[in-house]
Amino acid sequence: MAVAARKTKAPAPAKTAGKPAKARSAKAGGDKAAAPAPSNMAVFSKDEDLHAYREMLLIRRFEEKAGQMYGMGLIGGFCHLYIGQEAVVVGMQMASKDGDQVITGYRDHGHMLACGMESRGVMAELTGRRGGYSRGKGGSMHMFSREKNFYGGHGIVGAQVSLGTGLGFANWYREDGRVSLAYFGDGAANQGQVYESFNMAQLWKLPVVFIIENNRYAMGTAVSRASAQTDFSRRGVSFGIPGEQVDGMDVRAVRDAATRAIEHARSGKGPYILEMQTYRYRGHSMSDPAKYRSKDEVQRMREEHDPIEQVRGRLTRDFKVGEDELKAIDAKVREIVNDAAEFATHDPEPDPSELFTDILLEPAKA
Repeated sequence: MAVAARKTKAPAPAKTAGKPAKARSAKAGGDKAAAPAPSNMAVFSKDEDLHAYREMLLIRRFEEKAGQMYGMGLIGGFCHLYIGQEAVVVGMQMASKDGDQVITGYRDHGHMLACGMESRGVMAELTGRRGGYSRGKGGSMHMFSREKNFYGGHGIVGAQVSLGTGLGFANWYREDGRVSLAYFGDGAANQGQVYESFNMAQLWKLPVVFIIENNRYAMGTAVSRASAQTDFSRRGVSFGIPGEQVDGMDVRAVRDAATRAIEHARSGKGPYILEMQTYRYRGHSMSDPAKYRSKDEVQRMREEHDPIEQVRGRLTRDFKVGEDELKAIDAKVREIVNDAAEFATHDPEPDPSELFTDILLEPAKA
């Protein structure tokens, strides 16, 4: 039986415990930013935690399977896994609305799944099959879905920031109330086009949220060795763009900050910067042995900050969810992922004629 992963509507936000966390605007000369205090963070209901758990677990299991298939030679080229960073995109999507656009770099499979793109189509594109989202011609870095408002997957470092700003400009011009969510990493944050985009977005008050996924290593170089300013929430100071640092390993903190940032952009106040302090468990790509960091460092992050285990702990401790129910969720997720892998392994390769499609935009016929 074919099983497809479909995006379920996120539950309505639960009431906050105490006052909501205040957005920290980045100002020159201010103290180093810190993630919002947990005591001020919006609490999750049982349904919200279950939703987050399912979504993050789907990404985790999908990426694990993709890594296995890459090792088997079924996936070629580049492959950048999102394992460890799942809370960022899931929390952001829980705060977004239908119609908001997502654009990101090459570590993009998790973003696709969180946007509701089918596991089969994503995995088939990874293996270069005709059932993939780009009909087998794009691979890991180049998948799109107009239906789900996902605009890539981009292999050029930082390119998605200017394109995401362009999406924001289109929203502003059309006055359609949509917000563009542009994701990029700590390494891409040093690209010149990023700051040109910041300037344009603030000048015209474009509805864009810039999400910097700071996983501590730009390829194999630690942030402290590559960036003079390691507080990425302050990167918009000279343009007057507010920003804040967020615990990107806690889906609640992400959803909380995302709600503020998206509302700021949607209400006509212009762009907002969110620095998600996260961590990738695997190397930069499947070809990276990650010898620039110790195994103890990675193990410590897994044991103390894993985004999925945090939610699992709350479900069992606070909501008394039984192990049988959690195992059933995992089994269902594995079924979806295994079905996607099976489809992607046996789906036919594209016909050679596909090499000549999607090259020119055909004018509409009268």
